[in-house]
Amino acid sequence: MGWGEGRRQLTDAWKWSELHTAAAATALQVPVLWLLAWLTTINDDDYGSGLGGALAGAFFLLVLVLLPFLATLYAAVAVMPVLVLARVAVRRLRGPEWLWHLGFVILVSVFWVLVLAGWSASGPAVLAAAGMLAAFGLLPLLAVAYVRRRARIKGSAWGFFGVWLRSACATFGLCVLIVGGAVAASFTGLLKDYAPPTLSVEQLTGAWRGDGGAVLNLRAGGRADFTDLPLQDPDGFEYVRCDGTGTWTVDREGREDAYGGEGPKERDGVVVRLDGGCGEQTYWTIGGTAHDPQLFVLFGDADAGELRILKKK
Repeated sequence: MGWGEGRRQLTDAWKWSELHTAAAATALQVPVLWLLAWLTTINDDDYGSGLGGALAGAFFLLVLVLLPFLATLYAAVAVMPVLVLARVAVRRLRGPEWLWHLGFVILVSVFWVLVLAGWSASGPAVLAAAGMLAAFGLLPLLAVAYVRRRARIKGSAWGFFGVWLRSACATFGLCVLIVGGAVAASFTGLLKDYAPPTLSVEQLTGAWRGDGGAVLNLRAGGRADFTDLPLQDPDGFEYVRCDGTGTWTVDREGREDAYGGEGPKERDGVVVRLDGGCGEQTYWTIGGTAHDPQLFVLFGDADAGELRILKKK
């Protein structure tokens, strides 16, 4: 077979109606997977910012606007090559088309992961990312196979608007079911909002460590010593790193009562006061979980500040 004949087979294997079907099936997955992923973070600590849900909602609306274009792009570069290569392989080498689909979707996924992540990426990371990308392409492949079989049986295929209308209705229905299930799980107590832990003085006592070599040692009796600890900058809204000693107290009433700032009253915290040095007293809010407690502070703007976290080890 010459190059001209092979090119003709590739051209014949590309069906524009299948591109629309694959794109619509791709678009169906995104809101549903996003909603499921968002529900898994409800019980996560937002570190007092309170912007997680708002930012997620804004991002979700943005994705919905761009979704048809992004889904079509994904279908064109990741799904259609699989369909075309599998169709040509069946014509030339025979065998079940679904098996060729499975093989080519893995190869195409590995190719795009290597292109996007770099050819020097580690093998396990490439395989994991390619596996997720291949799994994401299975539903569009199944949708194309279903529409193709339906067209053979009934003699007509869904048009552009028919495919996208069915995708939109299915997406809406699935999202309603997921949200309804989440609401029901909240009322029954299966799905709970995040609740910060309540730590005793004994649990707080000890060494807390963070990035950059930060160490805060809360000693029994209220004394503290620290190394490279981020502390409130007396001359601005950022932070400075300090070595020194000081005192610490547990605040059960909320950040506002601690030193006149603004903060969530439902959280306990630790106020670290310096004996002297480069910084000012700093309020470390208690976060994390009872099994993995944390102390954190957000320096600067609440919307885009510098979050620093200490963990007890």
